[in-house]
Amino acid sequence: MTYNREGFSISNDESKVDVLRLKALLAGSYWAHDRDIDTITRSIKHSECFSLCDNDYFVGFARVVTDYSTFAYVADVIVDPDYRGKGLGKWLVDTVVNDARWKGQLMMLATDDAHALYERHGFSTSQKFMGINCR
Repeated sequence: MTYNREGFSISNDESKVDVLRLKALLAGSYWAHDRDIDTITRSIKHSECFSLCDNDYFVGFARVVTDYSTFAYVADVIVDPDYRGKGLGKWLVDTVVNDARWKGQLMMLATDDAHALYERHGFSTSQKFMGINCR
């Protein structure tokens, strides 16, 4: 499925993931700055991925690890710093958490930042991780 908005798109087509750009984006994160390309490639293969693009230029990413029946874990949500402040992160998270494939499942994520972004999508803070969201 592909969603479009003002020249941007979000696609869950795995072939849209630009692995080298994703590595560069993750290198600027606190949680995956040292993740190697093989690990990134494996994580893509074993997840449902969402690519955010400006036309064909890869500018953001999120993935979901799920058993497709009871549990979905949101991971690696990232938007290129040059594209932040445009509502793209909100749109990406909204698209990910409202995907019908995990409706009714326990949804979780772990984060040290962007709590307000995730709270607006039903996640809440816990001592161990950010949020449990049964959708």
